[in-house]
Amino acid sequence: MILPIVAYGDPVLKKKAEDISKDYPNLDTLIADMFETMYNAFGVGLAAPQIGLPIRLFLVDTAPFSDEDLSEEEQMALKMFKRVFINAKILNEEGQEWVFNEGCLSIPDVREDVLRKPKITVEYLDENFKKHTDVFEGLIARVVQHEYDHIEGVLFTDKLSGLKKRLIKGKLNKISKGEIDVDYRMRFPNAKKKR
Repeated sequence: MILPIVAYGDPVLKKKAEDISKDYPNLDTLIADMFETMYNAFGVGLAAPQIGLPIRLFLVDTAPFSDEDLSEEEQMALKMFKRVFINAKILNEEGQEWVFNEGCLSIPDVREDVLRKPKITVEYLDENFKKHTDVFEGLIARVVQHEYDHIEGVLFTDKLSGLKKRLIKGKLNKISKGEIDVDYRMRFPNAKKKR
């Protein structure tokens, strides 16, 4: 089932999410619905807060990035990377920060350059609650960091300079009011009620 994606301005996007346990209700269905929702919106990642749930769950499928101008090895890695992260914790971020133009399904039509470290170590549970500690690099690391930020109550716009934030403030206000055209289901926190 395709779920509405929560738009910028909703308090759930700024809240630090809670860990979940194996007996979280209908978890398999939720994960399947989240993948369907993400694919419907042409995303490469989706976190539970983006569908209104303040829980530490996000998923990533970097296949759409595989047609970027990359080496064959990098393209293959991106094509194959599809994963569920439950109760994730970034243990380490390393390397020289690099810039990449990021967007977010909760903030449609806004893209900005964001600095992130190129290599991360993450501890997480998969959809079967099996524990993993993995090292990710490059675009995969970036997508994981972006989604991880969501479960920490951080948006990519929070990482922008004061000037950049002021420049996009009007756009962000319009998004929160639903004064934007999107081709996927969204829920707007400050939309005027229809009579």
